[in-house]
Amino acid sequence: MSAAPRINAFGQPIGAALETSLPRPRPPRAAMRGRYCAVVPTDVSIHASELYRAFARDAGGRDWTYLGYGPFDTYDAFRRWLDTTCTGDDPLFHTILDGAGRPAGLASYLRIEPAVGVMEVGHIHLSPGLQRSRAATEAMALMMARAFDELGYRRYEWKCDALNAPSRRAAERLGFTYEGTFRQATAYKGRNRDTAWYSVVDGEWPALRDAFDAWLSPENFDAEGRQISPLATPGRAAL
Repeated sequence: MSAAPRINAFGQPIGAALETSLPRPRPPRAAMRGRYCAVVPTDVSIHASELYRAFARDAGGRDWTYLGYGPFDTYDAFRRWLDTTCTGDDPLFHTILDGAGRPAGLASYLRIEPAVGVMEVGHIHLSPGLQRSRAATEAMALMMARAFDELGYRRYEWKCDALNAPSRRAAERLGFTYEGTFRQATAYKGRNRDTAWYSVVDGEWPALRDAFDAWLSPENFDAEGRQISPLATPGRAAL
């Protein structure tokens, strides 16, 4: 049960006092490293060719359906997209390196609002080899940890096409709370997009961090790399 709102001198309900000083810092261009992956600022000159090869394993292009760009028929087209889209400060793109140090996915911080301590994770595109892996989960945990532990943000958002069932399942598995759907929020690839909104707020992060740490522990995987206990984020069924 949420606490009763504060009442001001006029008898009006008002929000809780801030526990975090504002503004918060912008995310740095610095690597995040875990047991199974690293998440590093995207360097097109270094990452482009291996990313293209990794994404090309999705031969039919189904993994691009719910993104506003792609698939790319040629390396040159992909490289141009990286150069024009993935080198700015917002969105701030990162490359996910697998356990062997190979570029295997992309993700970004975006809609970064230091003044109020809010940002979003998005542009998530995982190669077939990275999907459903420990590295994929760890990459998301590392990015969330930077937002809350390192930078002190108050809110971390995840938004996706409301018809994108895999993205919605991923958000819920990672502990995000569904907040509603914005109808006809945008349009892309010649079609409408209703956008589903999810978030994690700072008060929820300590329990989520513990859940990630427990699931990512080497002791949670057998000799074949299969999980022993599923990820159980607070308030949600184990997934």
